[in-house]
Formats: sequence, structure tokens, C-alpha cells
Amino acid sequence: MMTNKELRLLDANLNRLREGIRVVEDVFRYMYDNKIIASQLKNLRHKVRIDKYEALLNSRDIKNDVLKPSTASEQARKDLQSILIANFKRAQESARVLEEFTKLYDSNNSEVFKTIRYELYDLEKAVINTTSNSK
Repeated sequence: MMTNKELRLLDANLNRLREGIRVVEDVFRYMYDNKIIASQLKNLRHKVRIDKYEALLNSRDIKNDVLKPSTASEQARKDLQSILIANFKRAQESARVLEEFTKLYDSNNSEVFKTIRYELYDLEKAVINTTSNSK
């Protein structure tokens, strides 16, 4: 059985992972009109789940998050490229946390998050090289 603190950690990282992917997905959907990459990201985002919705939601404690205020680096973005990089990194880091912590109760979920992380690494390399060359 998972503790409330473990559920809270999973909830935060599931949200962070989906949000990071969604930002990149929307850039490719609306700014670059790239259906292929946007669809890949959408499919990846839909793989992000753990079947404990109510428990995760009940563990959420935003009021007591000790790092809720944004840092200066989180508030500063210089261009579209920096938004893409920041959100790829955000998603990759969250996938890694989820990969490690789901090992505590479900190794199948752990492998899903590992796969998501590696797919994000591949996509990042492909799209960052493409978008930086199109400036």
C-alpha cells in the first residue's frame, strides 16, 4: 500500500509530465502546424496514467508545497526554443521520477514511464535540431 506522501509525489509528477508534453504538443500543433509530431506527443501524453485517480487526487496538497513559488529561471523564457527545451526537460525528469517510484508497487508501470522517457529523448533530439535550423 502506498503512503499519502508517495501518492502526492506520483500525482505531482504525473501532472508535470502531462503538462510538459502538452506544451510541446501545442507548439507543434498550433505554431508549426506539424500534425505528425503533435500526434506523436498526444499519443505519448495519453500513455501517462496510473489507475489510482481518486487516491492521487486526495493526496494533492498544493497549499503545503514547499517549492510552489517559481524560481527566476522558471519565469524567464527568451524564445520558443527555450520553451520547448524547458518543457522537454520537465517531462523527462518527471518520467524518471515516475519510473523509479512506480518500481515500489508495479514494475509494468515503471517500464511504461521508462519508454515514455526514452521516446521524449528521441523526439527532443529530432525536433530541437529541426526547429533550431529553421530560424
